[in-house]
Amino acid sequence: MTTVSGKQHNRIHPHKFTLWVAMGSILMMFAGLTSAVIVRSNQANWLEFDLPIIFWYSTFVILLSSLTMHLAVRAFKSREMQRYRMLITITVFLGLLFGILQFVGFAYLNNHGVQLLGQGSNPSASFIAIITGLHVLHVLGGVVALLVIFFRAYSSRVKNYNSVPVEIAATYWHFVDILWIYLFIFFNAVH
Repeated sequence: MTTVSGKQHNRIHPHKFTLWVAMGSILMMFAGLTSAVIVRSNQANWLEFDLPIIFWYSTFVILLSSLTMHLAVRAFKSREMQRYRMLITITVFLGLLFGILQFVGFAYLNNHGVQLLGQGSNPSASFIAIITGLHVLHVLGGVVALLVIFFRAYSSRVKNYNSVPVEIAATYWHFVDILWIYLFIFFNAVH
């Protein structure tokens, strides 16, 4: 009987497995898009431009949010609920700030003559807008997941110390963080 229960504990939770499959699909989508950038960048009329400094700030913000998320998971597992609530709140705020900084960066590009989408745009700028826009949508999806666990953390009715939802949100949050680092390095290398 001990052997059977030991094997059950080594199995991955179904929600975690589903998340890993979804992250694999997302990763493949971004790999395809960045491959398309590489192919297209070797053709005529590719516009080269520097990314605004605000993208460096947004990168710092998302890295910091990954740290606060990691600390939030540790606090939750230690049942330090006050600390967990504070760290989840900071992580949600930083996730929203990341999205705002991305928007400001694109507004800067647009105001400085880099047409992102539509008539008069360049494929270079359009690729960045689409890829980064998709990333921001995934970040906002992560913010929604963070808001769910945020409201659970402050709910007086919920007294469940199951760490699986928090771990799933944290895994996804770290994933979008790593994905942004990849995209940021990629965009700086291509431009």
